Amino acid sequence: MTQFARRGRLSPDVAAGRRRVLDSVRRDVGPTGSEPPLVLVACSGGPDSLALAAVAAHWGRRGTLRVGGVVVDHGLQPGSAEVARRTAHGLEELGLAPVAVTAVEVRREAGGPEMAARDARYAGISRVVERTGAAAVLLGHTLDDQAESVLLGLARGSGTRSLAGMPPARELDGVTYLRPFLDLSREQTLRICAAEQLEPWHDPTNADTTLMRSRVRHRVLPVLEAELGPGVARALARSAAILGPDADYLDDAAQELLCRARGAAPERSGAVVLDLETLRAAHPALRRRALSAAVVAAGGETPAHERLGALDAFASGHGAAGPVQMAGRVSVWRRRPPAGTRGTGHLELVRPCPAGPERDAERPSVSASHEERREG
Repeated sequence: MTQFARRGRLSPDVAAGRRRVLDSVRRDVGPTGSEPPLVLVACSGGPDSLALAAVAAHWGRRGTLRVGGVVVDHGLQPGSAEVARRTAHGLEELGLAPVAVTAVEVRREAGGPEMAARDARYAGISRVVERTGAAAVLLGHTLDDQAESVLLGLARGSGTRSLAGMPPARELDGVTYLRPFLDLSREQTLRICAAEQLEPWHDPTNADTTLMRSRVRHRVLPVLEAELGPGVARALARSAAILGPDADYLDDAAQELLCRARGAAPERSGAVVLDLETLRAAHPALRRRALSAAVVAAGGETPAHERLGALDAFASGHGAAGPVQMAGRVSVWRRRPPAGTRGTGHLELVRPCPAGPERDAERPSVSASHEERREG
């Protein structure tokens, strides 16, 4: 007899889901004292997150974990509050406790509707974590979601970090998020719901092809599967799994380079100062990552590819002494070494933008000097 709710032979998909939840929590959640850690399942009521809640609830019943839930009401559709209420009730019937419903306001000023909803969702979850003291939040992203993320990264012309897709574990604003289902398919989560006799809610926005991710899901991936053969989604997710550790390694090495470059440069309050000799000796892949991290450390935004290329060329000695302007109002200057010392000087990243060139800046290039004379 195949599985029917909690009776019959255990479904292989349910068993796989349970194993992945426990492995994820044991790997990425540290000791929490004498009692099992509290984890919250972020659940919309859809198949993926409902399947996740069902398999996590098993470990709650056994006392291996304490399992609660958080339901976010984005308020974007009529009746969203009722959907959230029903979802929360379903989680309580599974045995999850505590279960919290949090209403959020989605601000659409910038970044598009998907980004705005995401930011509001994480902010709402963070408040519930702070209130409950949960050790981690479980997210129901699947292999198919991962494949979509990789395709979106390719379309943007992104680098290794973006093509690595969604990490299985990450920390955001002090909250640990885990994605145990990244190697399970959406079809498997539907089978888990069927085996557990659960009726998921299907979000109508998932069929809205005015949204980029929905277009990838309903139009792009099916064409790729038809033209290239089945298994494209799994191959894309596998690529992300391969690139993830590579991106982590490069990011760690770039952070070490950034620390060395800062340690070898003079300190200046309110600025990030980097030794140019240290930067120029580094491999371009690490140097560019270190420069990107330095812009963020100075209070700016992660540079786009073109701006980062300009900053890398500037650090290599091309052009006048600056400034090079980066997103987030960060200005970058190239400085001479102090008088009587040897070396190639340093790079200085400051925010807000200084009023004018400093005395120790390199002399502008001939063409720049000509322009300055002509204008003034």
